[in-house]
Amino acid sequence: MPKPQKHVFVCVQRRPEGHPRGSCMSQAGDEVLGEFLAEVQARNLFDRIAVTSTGCLGPCGNGPSVLVYPEGVMYGPVSKTDVKEIVEQHLLGNEPVARLQTPPHVWG
Repeated sequence: MPKPQKHVFVCVQRRPEGHPRGSCMSQAGDEVLGEFLAEVQARNLFDRIAVTSTGCLGPCGNGPSVLVYPEGVMYGPVSKTDVKEIVEQHLLGNEPVARLQTPPHVWG
């Protein structure tokens, strides 16, 4: 398997209902993960982009959170309708999607 050019981490942390930090899973993190996987498959990008589900990335109240490496760009909140834009503009075009980036006071 070739080394991917980009690695996408999608938070699917699950916490009990009513937990003070909330969780990305309760905010449809699984749908966001599924959409990234579907985009990578539809575009046959397996050799360029890796997608990994992960636990807590930190900013739970700003989820679902998505982290892209090697740049270290954090996105949130991300909906499944935002995924295509992230794939096209950032993962393929190398230009982070400014409107979806987590604010600097949260991740910066």
